[in-house]
Amino acid sequence: MIFAKQALLADGWASDVRLSVDGGAITGLSVGASAAPDDQCVDTLLPALANLHSHSFQRAIAGMTEYRAAGKDSFWTWRDLMYRFTAHLTPEHIEAIAAFVFLEMQEAGYASVGEFHYLHHQPDGAPYDDLAELSARIAAAAQVSGIGLTHLPVLYTYGGAGQMPLQKGQARFGNSVDRFGDLVAHARRAVADLPEDCRVGIAPHSLRATSPDDLAAALVAHEGGPVHIHIAEQPKEVTDIEAWLGARPVDWLLANADVTPEWCLIHATHMTDAETRAMAHSGAVAGLCPITEANLGDGPFNGPAYLQAHGAFGIGSDSNVRISLTEELRTLEYSQRLRDMARNVMVVEEGSVGHMLYTGAARGGAQALGRKAGTIAVGQLADLVAIDSHDTALMALPRHQLLDGLVFAATDAAVTDVWSAGRHMVQGGRHVAREGIVARYRAAMDSVMAAL
Repeated sequence: MIFAKQALLADGWASDVRLSVDGGAITGLSVGASAAPDDQCVDTLLPALANLHSHSFQRAIAGMTEYRAAGKDSFWTWRDLMYRFTAHLTPEHIEAIAAFVFLEMQEAGYASVGEFHYLHHQPDGAPYDDLAELSARIAAAAQVSGIGLTHLPVLYTYGGAGQMPLQKGQARFGNSVDRFGDLVAHARRAVADLPEDCRVGIAPHSLRATSPDDLAAALVAHEGGPVHIHIAEQPKEVTDIEAWLGARPVDWLLANADVTPEWCLIHATHMTDAETRAMAHSGAVAGLCPITEANLGDGPFNGPAYLQAHGAFGIGSDSNVRISLTEELRTLEYSQRLRDMARNVMVVEEGSVGHMLYTGAARGGAQALGRKAGTIAVGQLADLVAIDSHDTALMALPRHQLLDGLVFAATDAAVTDVWSAGRHMVQGGRHVAREGIVARYRAAMDSVMAAL
């Protein structure tokens, strides 16, 4: 049983809340209750967010790409550096890095992750004996960290728009549609021993890394569940796709694929107002990664128009250059303020921006990962986060302003506990397996740096 002095339930704030959890889900909920001696007692309980977009291995290059070389740095020059780094990663490295990243996510307040996984093969592109060797490593990292995993094997067939051949640095990513189908089947077996809340979706990497025929074939073969795709992240991508396919990326995708609420369109940074409204009306989730989008110079999302059209959104840490739930949400709002030279932008008409950002991301992230979560209610997964309302950034705030304080003033240090589908993995602000996971990560990074 979990007892909270206060909790944000599906219908609003409540005091003295007692939850029962069984099989990973909330099975009972009482308001105005008293704590029992054996209860896990916390201060303030919130629905935990899903981190809907992660490339865990990229955490290992954080801080390595912030040196300006001659000429203009861009997403594309960053990508070249990232490609060179991947050549030195072994399966053991990838597992250790992923476990550490998942630990950091949980300590930041995330209960689950969508791992957009495109590192499939050996450095020269040859498959491992087990086609899903590296998917199995991600599953092992999820097992040790206890995070809720939605594994998203990536279809990556071409090196650029127009079916360009893969570049040398992309050899580890590449699959034909047929081999991709085999890889997904192997990946399903790799996660079969994980808890029941873990699942496998698919992720066509982007329109530029696939083709219309391959995308259609992959979707026909898909057994249902989440479908994630990078879309319209960079102006060059928009220009290249329009020159090749005759339409901007979001326009083309909505016209040529059955985009449903099971889809998550990652970034969607460069859209017209018409594309923004059409994407919102599709029911798909906008997968926003504000820290990475700022770090890579992608640009801000078209937030106000999307919210006006009742679009669903969630947040992800993408390149994992900085894993912070609170900073991700505030960067989303601040990117809108900087563009529009206004305040309190990411809310329709009036209301608490922090509340809208947090609860909207909770619902949208759960939807994107195919998790029955995002609110605290009977029947929902016990994806829960506890925060300390006596944290110095929050202590002066009344309850109705608590999420504003969390989003705009607090750090992730306000997080005391996290449950991932009932697994109590963060206690007293620390992951229960921190020491072993961190030791393996340090050893992996020492090995990687020695090989560079």
